[in-house]
Amino acid sequence: MRLFDTLSRTERDLRPIDGTTFRFYCCGPTVYGPAHIGNFRTFVLQDVLRRTLETGGMRTLHVRNITDVDDKTIRDSQKAGKSLTDFTSGWTERFHSDCEKLGLLPPHIEPGAVEHIPQQIAMIGTLVEKGHAYASDDGSVYFKISSYPGYGRLSRLDERELDLGKTQNARSNSDEYEKDSLSDFVLWKGRKPEDGDNFWPSPWGEGRPGWHLECSAMIQEYLGDSFDLHSGGVDLVFPHHENEIAQSECACGGHFAENWFHITHLLVDGGKMSKSVGNLYTLADLAEKGHTAMEVRYVLIGAHYRKPLNFTLDSLAGAHEALAKLGKGARALAARIGSDVMLTRADFGPFQAAWESLNHDLNTPGALGGLFTGLRESAALTGAEAAAALAGFNRILGALGLTLPEEAPQKSSEVPESVKALAETRWQARLAKDWAESDRLRAQLAEQGWLMKDGREDYTLEPVG
Repeated sequence: MRLFDTLSRTERDLRPIDGTTFRFYCCGPTVYGPAHIGNFRTFVLQDVLRRTLETGGMRTLHVRNITDVDDKTIRDSQKAGKSLTDFTSGWTERFHSDCEKLGLLPPHIEPGAVEHIPQQIAMIGTLVEKGHAYASDDGSVYFKISSYPGYGRLSRLDERELDLGKTQNARSNSDEYEKDSLSDFVLWKGRKPEDGDNFWPSPWGEGRPGWHLECSAMIQEYLGDSFDLHSGGVDLVFPHHENEIAQSECACGGHFAENWFHITHLLVDGGKMSKSVGNLYTLADLAEKGHTAMEVRYVLIGAHYRKPLNFTLDSLAGAHEALAKLGKGARALAARIGSDVMLTRADFGPFQAAWESLNHDLNTPGALGGLFTGLRESAALTGAEAAAALAGFNRILGALGLTLPEEAPQKSSEVPESVKALAETRWQARLAKDWAESDRLRAQLAEQGWLMKDGREDYTLEPVG
């Protein structure tokens, strides 16, 4: 498999350093609220990468962390009147539930930041000892980026003509800061009144770790000094991943990550997601509108990971129809096999092009297109040939992590006339793009026990429950 590497800006073959297991780390969620579809675009595509490697016969070790202590988790747990542990554990459970609905394989190891504070303190101690970090008067400890000549190579800071010398005495104590800010970053944050009970003892006084340090300590614990791939959203390239490289290579040696895999932003209706605009969707928000998690997954993999994805509610309607067509094609192919034919896994048959798309820089839209093309090419196959084609189809489906729906329900003749009339009124509101009225009428249908599911050109009504 070949994948674009953010550091070298080239496509590279993915091969395990140790020759046996492909070991990779993904920056996980900060658990202070529900993950939204922008977060899940990254997690879903990381899942497709893992599934593709495993479908190709490669053994993997997938580590994804949970950030359960930082500025936001502390702030919001106090607003909620809960302990940090109770607050973050609830949102962690919600995240796991959403992952399961979306068909994400659970990571082999999922460490939490709080349980690895001793490892973080030890790494800070090493950095101080080696002259790469220093303590301030308030008990905080900062990484001195001028001590690391390689700083900036991932995000190409050198191309921005920024002078590391200008950072002398410039510090950032926040877990996250402006993308164009170049300053020594905090490794250990001295205890402040607003932290409440969320502090731990250290050689520099009571406090807590900085956000950037958490991943480095957990990577060192489970993957060592060098590993095969590091992944996250493109917004993490600077400063988070830049800082990880610096602190990890200075503390541990090694060359850290062999490959870097970053996923580009998701837009909603052509703009940035925002709570104030009302387009920051969670999985639960979309379920309330009648869309399944698998429809969401289909949309999230529908654009190449290095290109922005424009997410719309209409795209979910398109995903609904696409999944139904794939299901119909697969059932037709299965019906032509015969009961006396054994399924085979010899190759991908008519779906070879889909497999090649996945192995060429994880081209998920190409793979989806290859599924439909392969089904058309399989239309005349029967018996053993149909069985081989179905096996190839299922392998691609597994690599994409898609589960197909059962045969689409028809509009029921038993639907009450009043419900039919309400549904038709709601459909006309949708066609007129009167979204507020459309949502109100959908909710009214749900109150009467009916789920209305939209397609591109029509809709279906299903009884709830």
